[in-house]
Amino acid sequence: MSSVIASARFSVLDRSRVREGHTGAEALRDTVRLAREAERLGYHRFWVAEHHGVPGVAGSAPTVLAAAVAGATRTIRVGTGGVMLPNHRPLVVAEQFGVLESLFPGRIDMGLGRSVGFTGGVRRALGRDKDDAEDFAGQLRELLGWFRGTSPTGVHARPSEGLTVPPFVLAMGEGARIAAEAGLPLVIGDLRDRDRMRRGIDDYRARFRPSPWAAEPYVVVSGTVAVAGTPEAARRLLVPEAWSMAHARTHGTFPPLPPAEEAERRAMTAKERGFYEAGLDGHIAGTQEQVAAELENLLKETGAAEVLVTTSTHDRRALLDSYRRLAAVVGRGRTTG
Repeated sequence: MSSVIASARFSVLDRSRVREGHTGAEALRDTVRLAREAERLGYHRFWVAEHHGVPGVAGSAPTVLAAAVAGATRTIRVGTGGVMLPNHRPLVVAEQFGVLESLFPGRIDMGLGRSVGFTGGVRRALGRDKDDAEDFAGQLRELLGWFRGTSPTGVHARPSEGLTVPPFVLAMGEGARIAAEAGLPLVIGDLRDRDRMRRGIDDYRARFRPSPWAAEPYVVVSGTVAVAGTPEAARRLLVPEAWSMAHARTHGTFPPLPPAEEAERRAMTAKERGFYEAGLDGHIAGTQEQVAAELENLLKETGAAEVLVTTSTHDRRALLDSYRRLAAVVGRGRTTG
């Protein structure tokens, strides 16, 4: 194992993807079970996500799910990837993370994003519109102020004030600049556009201002990593998500994950096929040796301190095997035969 990989942290983001033939409740319980396995394998963090009104995603309340994950584990850091700050009042977000940190001290991360609802109907249901994401920097300042007791309103966030809950910003482009100017760690994704990702990281580092939250830049790169006994088996892990994404791009709704063999048999239009093939490319996938080489290149290219893995597939057993193999690659677990 290279020294570059050995010095990096590896973490897991699970989006509670619903699988065809299964319920949202099962997806949430699968997330909690995966967190236990991630802890056993030595991953650094386990994060959950926020999605609203999406048929294929059960994770709609990340702080609630994070509480369940933290309660089911003992040592792994637990957080959100992320809470979409434009959807919520900063005071309420501060209170929720203050409760989490009070219940599970020293284990909670506050990952924050700037997206609003996926569709107009969801945005209306949330009482939000696209313009609400424009003041993300102001929302972020207000949120952090509740922890530091600097709100000018005379109101105090309980039990948050005085607590230290590490904040992270999930972003590309403008969001990365906001993270830098606020002096916060950055989580940056999309391994399929490495040039754009590197430009974002370079800009973040150049603009970074030390803060009470971080003395220097901290970069987490996020993306899909699939590991299996053969390159073909690893690629098949990507098929359900690629098909669901292609369906979402052409039909406007993100469906549950189908079994890989069924997805491969389904008829697709030329447009769907194009999105599907694109969805299979640009990820880190292969045998343990191939993935080790790709991870080393990624870490050298970006100088990232951490990799946040977001893999989803229908076959839960194969997914768990992938995380076990990855843990072996990065020195956090035993090699799988």
